[in-house]
Amino acid sequence: MTGLKRLTGRVSALRALGALALAGLLAATAAVPSAGAAPEPRAPREFVALDRVDPTIVQEMRYTTEHNFVGEPIDGYRQPVCILTRPAAEALHRAQVKLLARGYTLKVYDCYRPQRAVDHFVRWAKDLDDERMKGEFYPLVDKSRLFADGYIAEKSGHSRGSTVDLTVVRLPAAPTRRYVPGEPLVECFRPQDERFPDNSLDMGTGFDCFDTLSHTDDPRIQGPQRANRELLRNALAEQGFVNLPEEWWHFTFKPEPFPSTFFDFPVARRSVAGH
Repeated sequence: MTGLKRLTGRVSALRALGALALAGLLAATAAVPSAGAAPEPRAPREFVALDRVDPTIVQEMRYTTEHNFVGEPIDGYRQPVCILTRPAAEALHRAQVKLLARGYTLKVYDCYRPQRAVDHFVRWAKDLDDERMKGEFYPLVDKSRLFADGYIAEKSGHSRGSTVDLTVVRLPAAPTRRYVPGEPLVECFRPQDERFPDNSLDMGTGFDCFDTLSHTDDPRIQGPQRANRELLRNALAEQGFVNLPEEWWHFTFKPEPFPSTFFDFPVARRSVAGH
């Protein structure tokens, strides 16, 4: 009986050791990412969060919210933070210093845009049944024309990191109220006191207005609205930014550090942590 007890004890010990080994193997396997789970891409060191360069520039990052032409937060926008290449951010800072002296501030709506966000726009544009935000952002444009008319494309200069969508706000800058999903929509080209409230100077249309009135030099835009567009364009042109003629809010810093690279790291502080 004594020998049987010893044998039984050894078997139990071996079973316990086997269980521990199996548990260790499972833990090790769980700690190693699978071949299909690639690590999240991060920004090159040439990228920086704008508020690390100039914390005075107002940020209203529209694509982290429902208040945009899609009507929902856009893929890849994890946090409401403006990320740009450092040369572009430093150029914005120089423009901001001069505007602050005149009683104004810059406000950014969008900065670096990951390719996955552009892909989201493309999928949305192909879904002709989804027109939940048409009443504000593209009231006169048939959604089937968004690609042909140049409003949506499969690549965006924003993904290269030196393009920014922005406006000018008179100081002191009153906060813009939050958009309430499902609230009545007003055409983006209506008079400023009728369209969705924005603390921006009156530029003649709202941001992301898919309409020819958004063309920077549209002759129908005159008086104070024309002067406000010129204020923005001149302030940025002095620092090396080039305006896209079809969008008064769209500027690209030249020369671009990455003129032909379209990045896909998410818009989040961790993407530029330590830069």
